[in-house]
Amino acid sequence: MGDPKSYRPISLLCVPFKILERLIYARVETITDPLLPQEQAGFRHGRSTVDQVTLLTQDIDDSFSAKKKAGAVFVDLTAACDTVWHRGHICKLLRLLPVTHMVHMIMEMVSNRSFTLTTGNGQRSRLRRLKNDVPQESVLTPLLFNIYTSDLPTTISRKHAYADDPAIMHADGYWLAVEGALSKDMATLRKYLQTWKLKVNTTITVSTAFHLNNKEAKRELKVNFNNENLPFCSEPKYLGVTLDRSLTYRRHLESLRKKTTSCRAPEAACWLWLRCWSNNAANSHPSPGPFDCRVLRSCLVPQCSYPPY
Repeated sequence: MGDPKSYRPISLLCVPFKILERLIYARVETITDPLLPQEQAGFRHGRSTVDQVTLLTQDIDDSFSAKKKAGAVFVDLTAACDTVWHRGHICKLLRLLPVTHMVHMIMEMVSNRSFTLTTGNGQRSRLRRLKNDVPQESVLTPLLFNIYTSDLPTTISRKHAYADDPAIMHADGYWLAVEGALSKDMATLRKYLQTWKLKVNTTITVSTAFHLNNKEAKRELKVNFNNENLPFCSEPKYLGVTLDRSLTYRRHLESLRKKTTSCRAPEAACWLWLRCWSNNAANSHPSPGPFDCRVLRSCLVPQCSYPPY
């Protein structure tokens, strides 16, 4: 069965309950979204993983232009949605949504939940009650988690967050200054996360360095977190994009090439090209039609894109 910690309870909600969630979301989102910090891009209208990766890499490019060295820490939260503290969540909801009856209604919908575990041979565990979590299958969950983490503390480094995948980046002319700023910011985040009962997965949270000095290609950052140095990764993956120290994207492009060639996408793309050529042979400016573009998007784009925009 693997590690039991890898399993998450799910709920099959009835249709009227889902409709109620949609109605509440439509009312609450218009009020709370303008109050969320700009660095949080997860599950917000007009924002995507592509935008967030672009913002981070643009900051790194700016540090290259300024002839500075950049360091980053990609933070991973352990079971983020499953560790949301209900009492603390009520306080944060009331800050952004000062409507008491609506806050209590939302908390009644996401709390007082219980579950049982049934194995393949018919064995069933006793009923257990969930004390701290927001249901991952709920329409309200992304919004509620954004609200729960909307008051991240001020840091020296620049923050980039997509839902439960925050990252901090700092640039300076000296490596010691970069390491010092990142270590101080991680201590600040550690205190905040402990207060609100969130946990950092120290095995997946990594630090990395960005620079153009080939003589320091093997330079590793020493970022302290809880009296230990975080693991260093020379080619971390952030929101599905593999980065490297000079932003050449070689490893990422190579993985995309292997992914597309290992499936039937190239065959479909070749068929699309032949169909387009045969249908437009007499046309001096052949171009694919709407159907051809849809086929192309269906065959190749899903292989090259991270989760839906």
